[in-house]
Amino acid sequence: MKPVGRQVREQVRDQVWDQVWDQVGDQVWDQFRDQVKAQVGDQVWDQVWDQVLDQIRDQVKEQTR
Repeated sequence: MKPVGRQVREQVRDQVWDQVWDQVGDQVWDQFRDQVKAQVGDQVWDQVWDQVLDQIRDQVKEQTR
């Protein structure tokens, strides 16, 4: 059996770690998710926009021939 002082330290450490992980972990995850979403969103938007512009350009060329 562990001494009472050690049990208390371990319980406090576990509680503090859980609280820190809940707060910091959520913040880090939210930042990571937002960054990935922004990067992927920008890349997808750029690709779609490029495709749209290419299609418009091709249509204009066809109509002006």
